[in-house]
Amino acid sequence: MESQPLYLRLANHYRRAIQNGVLAPDQRMPSVRALVRTHHVSLSTALQACRLLEDDGLIEARPRSGYFVLKPRRNGIPPVAEPDIRQALGAAQYVGIHDRVSDFIAKCEAHPVSANFALAAAVPEAYPMEELKQAMIRVLRQSPQTLVSPVPPQGHPELRAVLARRALANGINASADDVIVTHGCIEALNLALRAVARPGDTIAVESPCYFGLLQILESLGMRALEIPTSPQHGLSIEALDLAFQTHGNIRAVVVVPNFQNPLGCVMPDAEKARLVALCERQQVPLIEDDTYGALTDDDAPLPAAKSWDPTGNVIYCASMHKTLAPGMRLGWLLGGRWKARIAMLKFAQSRPNEPLAQIAVADYLGSRAYDRHLIRLRRELKTQRDRSAELIASHFPPGTRLSMPRGGMLLWVEMPGGRSGMRVFEEALRQGIRVAPGAMFSNSGRYEHFLRISCGQRHTPEIDRALLTLARIVEAGQA
Repeated sequence: MESQPLYLRLANHYRRAIQNGVLAPDQRMPSVRALVRTHHVSLSTALQACRLLEDDGLIEARPRSGYFVLKPRRNGIPPVAEPDIRQALGAAQYVGIHDRVSDFIAKCEAHPVSANFALAAAVPEAYPMEELKQAMIRVLRQSPQTLVSPVPPQGHPELRAVLARRALANGINASADDVIVTHGCIEALNLALRAVARPGDTIAVESPCYFGLLQILESLGMRALEIPTSPQHGLSIEALDLAFQTHGNIRAVVVVPNFQNPLGCVMPDAEKARLVALCERQQVPLIEDDTYGALTDDDAPLPAAKSWDPTGNVIYCASMHKTLAPGMRLGWLLGGRWKARIAMLKFAQSRPNEPLAQIAVADYLGSRAYDRHLIRLRRELKTQRDRSAELIASHFPPGTRLSMPRGGMLLWVEMPGGRSGMRVFEEALRQGIRVAPGAMFSNSGRYEHFLRISCGQRHTPEIDRALLTLARIVEAGQA
């Protein structure tokens, strides 16, 4: 027991109290500061323990009220199984994902859709459409020359300044001059990889990981080395350390520490620090994708791995695609020690983003309205995740496993009995339902029996019926 991390021992202490009924449903947990005083632990340890209990569905954070014990689910569902980090890593591969993605898109376009659980974005009504429209109108009224004036190569100064200020909440201390505005996070990742690696190089990635990253690697002629990743705690530092010892040509590591896509997991702060330190020791750049980090349930900003980076070895990439405006395709990055090279690549590859959207978004991001929007969006996504998880727990076949994230919009579902995610995907399409099969998120063949379900759609009777239909398809899909 003593060999367990302190946060895990603390979490297990309160898990037993909840399971034994000492802490009853709807009863308030001791506050984080009370845990610090009572158990003589750090604030970080107390927070990690509470978040682990949240991951297990035992407690929830309520705005300005603290943590409360949850009622047990009507039908319990175990979390997704942990990976075996002792298993030998496969060879780094030229990933071959383009054909699978092309086939996925073609099949989706061939069928009308009534419920889209494949799209990792909220519905348009969840975003501040009217406020952004008014911000654009103000820009054109006050500065009509915007549409006919050039913009600095790294992006508009107003947007870069507000992004640098916002990054302070995630523990990042950067100046406006450090920020490079990009066409979404995809371009940011593309630029980062081109800056630090060459065709034929090996890039360590999480397994499973977002298929868009695998597409980038294939497009750049780079090899993907998949590192086991926990559905609870993120990329295995031990497995990555072993990969450095056995694969001498790793040129970069790409991770999503906060609400990883597709797992939804959050890497504990101590692990983020270990990851940054390991990559620095190995002199391998760490590329961090923080697209989902702002969507945490409890409104407390999640530290970025970049916040533990004293040397500029972490390239930080982010986007407003999930949090503010999917239609604007605005992202940004902090290039660390590769800033000058990334700025040159950005200019050569796509030139600056158009200025109107940048100035309008800067106006909105700099206001309290953005904070209020984020609170509403987080609440909505949590409600939708909880409802989706309840339907999955109640209606998917016995043996289904599901890890509950504490933020974001994605659920990673492990189906029992040799069921094929691709077969479920194809049958669901025939019934007007889109879902992302697990085979899209790896080149290893390990996730054929998984589905990624997005909770971006608002729950209506039609959406509930679609999830029940999906449950019946999974039930009938045993190989």
